[in-house]
Amino acid sequence: MLAAVGGLLRLRLGRSFRWAPGARGEAAPRRIAPLRPRGLPRYCSGRAPSGSEPQGPAGKVHRVPAEHKPSQFDKKILLWTGRFKAMEDIPPRIPPEMIDAARNKARVKACYIMIGLTIIACFAVIASAKRAAERHESLTSWNLAKKAKWREEAALAAQAKAK
Repeated sequence: MLAAVGGLLRLRLGRSFRWAPGARGEAAPRRIAPLRPRGLPRYCSGRAPSGSEPQGPAGKVHRVPAEHKPSQFDKKILLWTGRFKAMEDIPPRIPPEMIDAARNKARVKACYIMIGLTIIACFAVIASAKRAAERHESLTSWNLAKKAKWREEAALAAQAKAK
């Protein structure tokens, strides 16, 4: 969690503090700049480092954060979640965070739909069970009738075999 090297105290979270090597805690540690600038994304475009990038005819080529080319299914999810109004509005490349957010929103919507359908199915089963009870039908009576039919069929098959 902590690493001390000379006068540099480094925390695992990317924060570093420097103190005078001779001072024993009397002086307050000074915070130095983190190694990674804050606010920049942790992903990269997967291209070569900026020093080795080729120069375009119009000058320096700017690096763009890693972007994702959405599939047809991703485009449908983006439309269904309300991120875009029409298929033509979707750009050819989208940040991965936008795709992830749309997928999460679609996943939650699908769960809500399944919860609603489950509740509707429960009420349908309750209604059909009440109608069956009014007709004096039950699973037990169906099971007894089915077994009686099987016994009759078995008896007829035994008589036919005996002849």
